[in-house]
Amino acid sequence: MAYKFIEGSVTAAKGFQASGIHCGMRKNKSKKDLALIFCEKKCTAAAVYTKNLVQSSPITVTKKNLSDGYAQAVICNSGNANTCNADGMEKAEMMCKLTADKLGIAAEDVIVGSTGVIGQILPIEPIANGMDQLVSELSVNGGTNAAEAIMTTDTVSKEVAVETKIDGKIVKIGGISKGSGMIHPNMATMLCFVTTDAAISSEMIQKAVKTAADKTFNMISIDGDTSTNDTLSVMASGLAGNTEITEENEAYYIFLDALTAVCKELSRKMAKDGEGATKLLICKVSGAKSESDAKGVAKSVICSSLLKAAMFGSDANWGRILCAIGYSGCDVDVNKVDVSFASKAGKIGVCKNGAGVEFSEEIAKAILTEDEIDIIIELNDGNGSAEAYGCDLTYEYVKINGDYRT
Repeated sequence: MAYKFIEGSVTAAKGFQASGIHCGMRKNKSKKDLALIFCEKKCTAAAVYTKNLVQSSPITVTKKNLSDGYAQAVICNSGNANTCNADGMEKAEMMCKLTADKLGIAAEDVIVGSTGVIGQILPIEPIANGMDQLVSELSVNGGTNAAEAIMTTDTVSKEVAVETKIDGKIVKIGGISKGSGMIHPNMATMLCFVTTDAAISSEMIQKAVKTAADKTFNMISIDGDTSTNDTLSVMASGLAGNTEITEENEAYYIFLDALTAVCKELSRKMAKDGEGATKLLICKVSGAKSESDAKGVAKSVICSSLLKAAMFGSDANWGRILCAIGYSGCDVDVNKVDVSFASKAGKIGVCKNGAGVEFSEEIAKAILTEDEIDIIIELNDGNGSAEAYGCDLTYEYVKINGDYRT
């Protein structure tokens, strides 16, 4: 492991500042609802987005703005998704222009994001009125405020930072994300903004973002619903001073390893904070015929509503795991499958060679009562492996989504 986790957020990398304020988008004045990330110089940048055919206007505008591979700022509001609105494009472009005018940069160099209720007209006035405060509060210590400002039903803000060495230079990567509902593997699964001071070309950062997302954010499922606003963007200032990464060399893989670590940690935080969740579930699959099969099995298991409900009840109902493996569509010999559960309370095997084994229900329940549970699946049929992240399905999830709009 060539990286290490450090204190920090989306401003850990050189050149970046951030802020987050309450501008009036949300009725609750105690909740921040407008975030800004700014770099002192234009960055190479890239992003990946939801595959939902219904996409927000901010995604359309961001795709256009990132078409040249560069960006310098991120503006994002919570409380309103600016999706399925006749004037959505106009409002998203206005957000970029408002930001650019205050920062003295080009509107085309702004990444724009919105999150919240779908199908309600986005009021631009609160954003316009809040821009002076938002810009004046930009700070290298503003990452947490920005993380709080993009939250919707999240109960905790999500931020992380790592550092590594490339060409003898210290390189830092930091990120913030939001998401606890409408989350399902189909890139992106949420809003996530990552910054780095690595020198890396637009082409290579796009490759790294896609690769990291496939191993992390695309392996999360909270509820099986893919959102309309999902975006993962990365901006690289180049201020670390390393030789620019322009090919898949050793430096690229060091960078990719660190970027993947950031994405993985944010993925875990999101899964653990799933709407109404009480437990983080990590499905660890090994021994698959291919990585693709391992991913397919892990995602199928983590998406099972029946399994998620069983985990809420601390019920070691391993038959639901075998069932999910069986309909995954992956190349699996079910007669070779071993299953066990693990947590800080211990580990217990519940299935061997596709059949049940005797185990203590009391010990199993104690293991499954913890708030982080590993579902360990050994397919015994190859070298492919993968992890997927999810949470239990609770009464509270239904309550939250029963009155989300009102």
